[in-house]
Amino acid sequence: MESGLSMASRAEITTRYAKAFKAADRRTKGRILDEVVSVTGWSRDNARRRLTSAAQCPPGGGRQVAQRPRKQRANKFSYEALKVLQRVWAASGGQCGKYLAASMDTQLDGLERHGELVDGEGRYSASVRAELLAMSPATIDRYLRTAKATDQVRGVSTTKPSPLLRSSIKIRKAGDEVEAEPGFFEGDTVAHCGPTLRGEFARSVNLTCVHTGWVFTRSTRNNAHANILAALQAGVQEIPFAVTGLDFDNGGEFLNRAVIKWAAERDIYFTRSRPYKKNDQATIESKNNHLVRRYAFYYRYDTDEERHALNRLWKLVNDRLNYLTPTIKPVGWGENKAGRRKRLYDKPQTPLSRLLAAGTLSPAQAHELTAYRDGLNPAALAREIADIQAVLLGLAKNKTEQLYLATVPKALPDVRKGVRIRAG
Repeated sequence: MESGLSMASRAEITTRYAKAFKAADRRTKGRILDEVVSVTGWSRDNARRRLTSAAQCPPGGGRQVAQRPRKQRANKFSYEALKVLQRVWAASGGQCGKYLAASMDTQLDGLERHGELVDGEGRYSASVRAELLAMSPATIDRYLRTAKATDQVRGVSTTKPSPLLRSSIKIRKAGDEVEAEPGFFEGDTVAHCGPTLRGEFARSVNLTCVHTGWVFTRSTRNNAHANILAALQAGVQEIPFAVTGLDFDNGGEFLNRAVIKWAAERDIYFTRSRPYKKNDQATIESKNNHLVRRYAFYYRYDTDEERHALNRLWKLVNDRLNYLTPTIKPVGWGENKAGRRKRLYDKPQTPLSRLLAAGTLSPAQAHELTAYRDGLNPAALAREIADIQAVLLGLAKNKTEQLYLATVPKALPDVRKGVRIRAG
């Protein structure tokens, strides 16, 4: 409701009623609110908020309603802790506050074990370690706000439906019962095509265990079924536990006789998602983004050298995500304070922690994987990943940008062609 008054007039009215509103009883406050609402046209909540603010801070020079100056929050943690936090965050691969708080102990142990953080050197000390372990997820995000950045380019969807054999494969939908043990993987391919689908370009096969979050990634020359099958076979061999099921989208690179026959021979349960329903594969779709696209960008890779660099990169990235990066899983539904339905998640854990908790590994396997994790140097992983990313940028950045510029139409046509000039 509009009253036609200027903001200065409304502020003056608010100031006039403020002291009386503060000292009044409940019934009188309601009557004052009615008067202010009828005159100013504000809602009752807005009028109440402005009356309270005016009563707490009387108007100063040049303003009708003064705002209480916000007191600067004193830093709870030291400058040394902030600088070391930035180093740990960079070595972790840029984890968010919730994940970094959960993995901070593991990250610090690995960096100390490999001499990346030494007590008494580079601002690091026992007190700084205690500060880092005491930081909440919100504090970590606030302290790292200026250090975070985003990417730019976007990719192109290359999924082509395969009507052949599609009707004979069971559909798995979003909301179906979650697997109670490790081994069921969602899979997808990511095209490294840049801005155009013309020609041949690399594809990355991405597998993610629904129960543990364990990931496996392998880049191939194209999406021919022989290359996709080779990547799946490599995944089954390298994943440290049995692959019992595979769920794919409706792309022809997966729904073909060669892949289905291979899965049947290994007693691997084979399902597919519904067409055009990405929520059916929410787990792998999220990994396509913050695994493949985050680390390999949106550039075009179509040479053997680029593909070999990608596969060196995936080995390092998979180690970082499987052993050092926590994830969360939905565990049910609840209600927020307003009574609205919301998702409930468990506490962040690394895929290795979830795998050990599942109890499917033998003691020897569990010891081997734990020892492998303890031998990883987070800072060395970060440096090697950055080096390979620099190689990929040098190989593909300019090429991709030129392809993008070639797809952009000219702003204006060339009007000089065919124009007749009148003779003088």
